[in-house]
Amino acid sequence: MHWDDTLDASGLLCPLPVLKARKRLKGMAPGSVLRLIATDPAAVVDVPHFCREAGHELLATEAGEGARVYLIRRA
Repeated sequence: MHWDDTLDASGLLCPLPVLKARKRLKGMAPGSVLRLIATDPAAVVDVPHFCREAGHELLATEAGEGARVYLIRRA
């Protein structure tokens, strides 16, 4: 899958991965895709909730080496 930008939020704890993703998405064009990398266990709940609330589309979630990767399409 193609993405337009990557945000590595590894090592950051709640709520920082979501706050940084929100800031990064705000500067991106509608329809572009952000690849978010997060190690915070709470991100499993926080990222989907953030996407629903903000109207963004969570395209995919997958487990990586010690982190989860989220692909988010900006509304």
